[in-house]
Amino acid sequence: MNLRRIIALAFAAFALGAGIAAAQGFPSKSVRIIVGFAAGGTTDVVSRILAQRLGEMWGQNVIVDNRPGASGMIAGDLVAKSAPDGHTLLVSPQTSLAVAPALYGKAPYDTAKDFSPITLAGSSPLLMVVHPSFPPKTFAEFVVLARKGGTPLTFGSGGVGSSPHMAG
Repeated sequence: MNLRRIIALAFAAFALGAGIAAAQGFPSKSVRIIVGFAAGGTTDVVSRILAQRLGEMWGQNVIVDNRPGASGMIAGDLVAKSAPDGHTLLVSPQTSLAVAPALYGKAPYDTAKDFSPITLAGSSPLLMVVHPSFPPKTFAEFVVLARKGGTPLTFGSGGVGSSPHMAG
């Protein structure tokens, strides 16, 4: 092995070791997971499961802090304005980052500039269900009925700006 390769390998090993050593300092204090929705909902439950597992893995307190309101934009604003040290995280459905700013106008943050995605924590598919006595039996039949008009159609959702609301 020539000297250049030995130096390159030594440098790579040093760089890898330095990265591992730096990572050992995180988290250096409690971590807050900010959730823009009330306790007990899907986003809150997922956040609490993540907080428990991360706390065990890191040996540090991981606290879920619910900040409901404005379809999650209150929580998004708090995280966007927090120190960019990784100790304040946002767990959010697309509502806070994409739907709410489009629905309500300018958000107090720039989704593309103020946040860095870390991971997909879950997904929640949407289902459409109707009473068995409702005439349409397929989605295509439902669309035909809806386009015809004359029959008032109503639906339920989790609130303005939520995924079910936007789908409806």
